[in-house]
Amino acid sequence: MTCYQELKALLDPFKISRYYTDDWGAYARHIDVEKHEVGKCHTQKIERKNLNLRTWIKRLERKTICFSKSGKMHDIVIGLLINKVEFGVDIHA
Repeated sequence: MTCYQELKALLDPFKISRYYTDDWGAYARHIDVEKHEVGKCHTQKIERKNLNLRTWIKRLERKTICFSKSGKMHDIVIGLLINKVEFGVDIHA
């Protein structure tokens, strides 16, 4: 099994219908042309969301001044983050 096939097998449960990738040859060989687009046009939003998630939950990392030792506080922060990102709930209200 190739590296690409291993990666694709991990994604199969998510029923992904469109792939936005770089120009790696394995993608062109294994993904149908109508489901594949080469380029970064649609990845900026994804990368921005990933950066925001890392920034918002920085309190889970001991190396920051925002770290909390309380497990309850971690649960609250993660719950608020999920509500904000996935459901659009204003957590500042």
